[in-house]
Amino acid sequence: MSGSIPFYQKHHRHYDRGYRSKEAESKVSQYQSSSRYTAGSSMSATSSSRGLKVSSHSGLDASRLSPIPKRAKPTYLAVDKENQIIGYVVPIFRGSQEFATGLSDTEEARVRDTAAYMARRDLFTSGLEMERSELISRKQTMRESAERISLNKRIHEHGEHFKRMNEDSLMHPPEFVIKPRSHTVWEKQCVRLHCTVSGWPDPRVVWYKNNVTIDPLANPGKYKLESRYSVHSLEINRCDFDDTAQYRVSAMNSKGELSAFASVVVKRFKGEIDESLPAPRRASTEDGPVSEYGITFQTHIVDRFGVSFGREGETMSLGCTVIIYPSLHRYQPEIQWYRNDALLSPSKWNHMHWSGDRATLTLTHLNKEDEGLYTLRVTTKSGYETYSAYVFVRDSDAEVEGAPGAPLDVRCLDANKDYIIVTWKQPAIDRGSSILGYFVDRCEVGTNHWIQCNDTPVKFARFPVTGLVEGRSYTFRVRAVNKSGMSRPSRVSEPVAAMDPADRARMRGTSAPWTGQIIVTEEEPAESIVPGRPLELQVTEATKNYVVLSWKPPGGKCLEGVMYYVEKCVSGTDSWQRVNTEIPVKSPRFALFDLAEGKSYSFRVRCCNSAGVGEPSDPTEATTVGDKLDIPSAPGKVVPTRNTDTSVVVSWEASREAKELVGYYIEGSIVNSNVWEPCNNKPVNATRFICHGLMTGEIYVFRVRAVNAAGLSQFSQESEPVEVKAAIASPAPPYGISVLECVRDSMVLAWKQPTFIGGADITGYFVDYREVIDGVPGKWHEANIRAVSERAYRVSDLKENRKYQFQVRAANMAGVGIPSLPSDTFLCEEWTIAVPGPPHDLQIREVRSDSLVLLWKPPVYQGRDPVNGFYVDIKEADAPEEAWRGVNNKATEKTYLKIKNLKETEMYVFRVRAQNKAGVGKTSDVTEPVPALTKPGTKEILVDVDDDGIISLNFECCDVTADSKFVWSKNYEEMTDSSRLTVETKGNKSKAVFQTPGEEDIGIYSCLVTHTDGASSSYTLSEEELKRLLEISHDHKFPIIPLKSELAVELLEKGRVRFWLQAEKMSASGKVDYVFNDNALSQGEKYKMNFDKNTGVIEMIMESLTPADEGTFTFQLQDGKATNQSSLVLIGDVFKELQKESEFQRKEWFRKQGPHFIEYLGYEVTPECCVLLKCKVGNMKKETSALWYKDGREIKADEHLGFTEGVLKLEIAQISKKDSGVYKVVLKDDRGTDTSTLNLIDQGFKDLMNEVFSFIANSSTPLKITSTETGIRLYTFVSYYNDLLQVTWHYKDSAISFSDRIKSGVVGEQLWLQITEPTEKDMGKYAIEFNDGKGGLRRTVELSGQAFDDAFAEFQRLKAAAIAERSRARVAGGLPDVVTIQEGKALNLTCNISGDPIPEVTWLKNDREITSDDHCILKFESGKFASFTITAVNTADSGKYSILVKNKYGTESGDFTVSVFIPEEAGGKKK
Repeated sequence: MSGSIPFYQKHHRHYDRGYRSKEAESKVSQYQSSSRYTAGSSMSATSSSRGLKVSSHSGLDASRLSPIPKRAKPTYLAVDKENQIIGYVVPIFRGSQEFATGLSDTEEARVRDTAAYMARRDLFTSGLEMERSELISRKQTMRESAERISLNKRIHEHGEHFKRMNEDSLMHPPEFVIKPRSHTVWEKQCVRLHCTVSGWPDPRVVWYKNNVTIDPLANPGKYKLESRYSVHSLEINRCDFDDTAQYRVSAMNSKGELSAFASVVVKRFKGEIDESLPAPRRASTEDGPVSEYGITFQTHIVDRFGVSFGREGETMSLGCTVIIYPSLHRYQPEIQWYRNDALLSPSKWNHMHWSGDRATLTLTHLNKEDEGLYTLRVTTKSGYETYSAYVFVRDSDAEVEGAPGAPLDVRCLDANKDYIIVTWKQPAIDRGSSILGYFVDRCEVGTNHWIQCNDTPVKFARFPVTGLVEGRSYTFRVRAVNKSGMSRPSRVSEPVAAMDPADRARMRGTSAPWTGQIIVTEEEPAESIVPGRPLELQVTEATKNYVVLSWKPPGGKCLEGVMYYVEKCVSGTDSWQRVNTEIPVKSPRFALFDLAEGKSYSFRVRCCNSAGVGEPSDPTEATTVGDKLDIPSAPGKVVPTRNTDTSVVVSWEASREAKELVGYYIEGSIVNSNVWEPCNNKPVNATRFICHGLMTGEIYVFRVRAVNAAGLSQFSQESEPVEVKAAIASPAPPYGISVLECVRDSMVLAWKQPTFIGGADITGYFVDYREVIDGVPGKWHEANIRAVSERAYRVSDLKENRKYQFQVRAANMAGVGIPSLPSDTFLCEEWTIAVPGPPHDLQIREVRSDSLVLLWKPPVYQGRDPVNGFYVDIKEADAPEEAWRGVNNKATEKTYLKIKNLKETEMYVFRVRAQNKAGVGKTSDVTEPVPALTKPGTKEILVDVDDDGIISLNFECCDVTADSKFVWSKNYEEMTDSSRLTVETKGNKSKAVFQTPGEEDIGIYSCLVTHTDGASSSYTLSEEELKRLLEISHDHKFPIIPLKSELAVELLEKGRVRFWLQAEKMSASGKVDYVFNDNALSQGEKYKMNFDKNTGVIEMIMESLTPADEGTFTFQLQDGKATNQSSLVLIGDVFKELQKESEFQRKEWFRKQGPHFIEYLGYEVTPECCVLLKCKVGNMKKETSALWYKDGREIKADEHLGFTEGVLKLEIAQISKKDSGVYKVVLKDDRGTDTSTLNLIDQGFKDLMNEVFSFIANSSTPLKITSTETGIRLYTFVSYYNDLLQVTWHYKDSAISFSDRIKSGVVGEQLWLQITEPTEKDMGKYAIEFNDGKGGLRRTVELSGQAFDDAFAEFQRLKAAAIAERSRARVAGGLPDVVTIQEGKALNLTCNISGDPIPEVTWLKNDREITSDDHCILKFESGKFASFTITAVNTADSGKYSILVKNKYGTESGDFTVSVFIPEEAGGKKK
């Protein structure tokens, strides 16, 4: 178990100490050989170690993540999936020093610094000897490689012999270890598809393009096929569009056939790479990945997902941002996700997304199967980059309280026609009650109907499911049960078909070529032949719940479908009993249930077909019913090790007695809590695990138990307690060694603090030096025996004008770290320059989004004159050298400076220069780039004054560790004198308390928290701020109880007087004294006191005020040492007004004891301009009477009176002057009388009418313009008009003086203004103003422009029409309708004629014009009178007569009928 380290510990960054911090990981990678595989990486020095080195393929190493092995660990053996050696590779020696020694240039320089190399240099001093040594080393390396190749060849030959000797046991169908990968390429480029295939006998591989076999001979130079050591490749040369296709590789042997697919897409290139360039070099296993056309891709994985925690049923997304430089528009890297060494494919559980710069894996429905180490791998043509983090999945809440967690990892094994074995893993938690067993459910694919397979729970984590229908597919799930109830079901298994394994093998591939083997299936027809005996019957599995038998079908040919009967026999008897009497089984597997535990049985099997039942097989040996697989023993000693501030590495001894071990479960508990929580919910196979998600600073103990199919072992013994805190390690090397001063025999060095301090304070530094002669460095010498705490040191006893190199090592409580890289070569000669040397030890504090503080130390070398100031320079980190600019134009004498106005998220670097009288000296070393960004959780120093008046500075840091310290400074110099400032630190908070604040305390106070990412802050205590704080301190020392409100007085019901105030806050021990005119008052009939300490309200109530109560009332408060008082002076008019109001309120209270007015009589004007007198009454009863009066006379009740909902109403419609008067309402019953009066005389009536006028005005319509025959009229309508309404017409904002030409009037509800005979002078703005006694209301209209033109034109038209109507010819009257006259009589008719001009008159008889003659005389006199005279009528004159008058304005006619009759007397005489 412990022989191989699991992948997640190999690649997880927690595996070694370098993992414990990103800083350490990046730093250690500079001094140790890198395992990262890039195109430009060199071979590790360890790869040339002597002896045989066989590469291991267990777990997820780089060779499984990529078909290209890492150059850091080369192997010369080719192995298949089962780690069997199938070939070897001869490396190519390039003859360069790098490959001869196995060292890069940088590593070679490092080796020269070792003691071994020093000895070799002393031995071979001449250049000739060194060349000879190098030649011998190269020959030795070549000889060792040849020996390894020879040994590998012998191992390979031994493996081939072993395969031949065990051919039957090793035969298996083809399997793709590495499948071909799809490619997208540009025209004229080459593409290579390769795959690795395992299988025995060796599979035959054929390549297809769109299902057409590829023949290299048919297309010479186009295709190239290679097969070496189970690695098969297809190379397509100079691709064109016709090469875009789906390619298939088919591997086949006598055991079956398998295919894999890959697509090639060829695109036309658009200029990013010149087409004249040669085709890219092809990568090989010896050369590693190469760069396309000289482009080396640099891959960086940033914004990474961390260790994640989820719960079953939730959705989780893991994502990283991938930066690839240079960025090509069409180039896309290969993105792969792995879980626990297994490549993930898209499924309903796993969704993968690549957006161009971010890779995301979404786990749609978490289950415990998803727990494990997730690895993102980004592959480019220059290599690959990986990142890993662990994902933990907790159990979801149980549906039944106390029920266990769900089982996991349900799989199906040994599937046959009607038989499948289902396996699973036990859950980590049982929630306090042991698991009684498991139930297995099955569901036929395509349905949602789950069927329980076992009636009683099985404790074994494996169960044979029988009774399946051949040819159908099933899924399975498992549920655990304890005495509390049933767990949630597990995740369903993958679908599996119930069918013969041979049929399944044949169905895995498509049409296979001829293999030389004929397979005879059972379905072929045969004659009636009774089958023979089954072969090799054995008990494959035995538990106390069931026994599983397996056998082989009988030999022979031409057998129809064979089925089987199983028989059992109790040992010691000869009675055989058939088990499956009803239905014979089809599969050569059978599970027997209901056997008596502890008894021994033998078994045998018979074959049957349509011809009959065959002879039984040989019986098995006696098998005792019981569990053959024992529960594993408890694991051994558990050892926890500190790792990070939220994780612990737990290792343990493997279980000694463990068969078919599934893994281990780890549990952790906070000491003395007695609560155990699982650290993993999926068994781990290693004996070492990193437990995440722990609480920083807590002390934990751990225990482990093993698990196999039989169950869970007992827990191991509890581990020793361990505190969760980051582990410590020796610090990384310092860097940036520079010279601060140089004299004849000594040099002052400075260096920068290591980027990783190992989790503990650095206790000191050690400096070494060596002399360099003619470019050859000498032996290292210690410069100091005792560690120096400062980052500057004077190295003495040097020789003048000699050259030296230096190296520095840092030390902490974990030990001394590795030395830094050797410094540049410095010449030891005395400095004589006049200007100062460089400042040193630059530090950055208090980084915020717009500012930071830079600290430095003055130069060691002063120059000719003392240093009198410093200049700070700044530039963006990626800006050129010309971008340096000064921060301060005037030199500062301080050794610190706050730099403001930074741009958020911008990266900056800084440097400092010192000056003296001679000028500005050398620049300091440049700081590391720092982003202007306020980190989340950053807090500032807060000043506080407590209740005792003590002033303190407080700083809180959320990122403190157990080793963190709060370092307080004044003006950025650490304070050691505690006489003025005392520091108190507790947890993540620190307080600096001033003893006696004064002017000498003015300055900048800062606090730095060690072992954090630069957590710091500062506070400036200025003179004004100190004065303010001292005032607050005085208030706190001599406190005053704050008041929300001062003492006040108010009147309550019944005229009672309430004196009250409210304090801000008072404790339960607070008390109050009540004083009147310096005399204490006490509780009694006259004074009622109350103090509500919850709200701080203090009150005193008096029933009434008397003249003796005139004076000063005072409330005196005391709460501990805090006091306060408030007074209220009630004298003179103030007291009299209060007393009067009190008496009034008292009377009001008594008034309201009977019927009374809640709201006194008032009026309301309705929208219809009716006046409604109303009042609201209360405390009424049936006997209460309400009487209305006007001017002392009672108003009789009629339809205008009303009483609804406690409101009395009197409606006055169309109010007029006669309605003015004094109205009164009287309420009366046996409890009393109340009266309300409303004065509507003079001003009261005027106010009422003004409100009526306001309603009328608001109801008016906008002014409109219309035309008449006499002029233009302006008008508006109101909803109601009152004769008392006063309106004023305005023209151009001036009141109009009315005349005969301009008049106003009212018609109904219309108010109008008439302009007679308008002219252009009448154009302008007109308005009507309604007077309502307030602001009035004005309606305006503009009579000008088009409005005036249209109105004037209409006026002219109407005027002309009126004139025409008046002047047209008319017959005014005088003519009858019928005239009856006696013959012989004279007829004279006269009518009036009008018209201007005088109309023409025409007479008609029977529509014919007649003229005047002696018989009929027609006259028209004075233009007015027309006469018609017949001197002696006769019957001939009878008829219809008409008069027609006509002038230029019109024509009119008048008709009459003349009827002449003959008298009878006259008629008789004639006869």
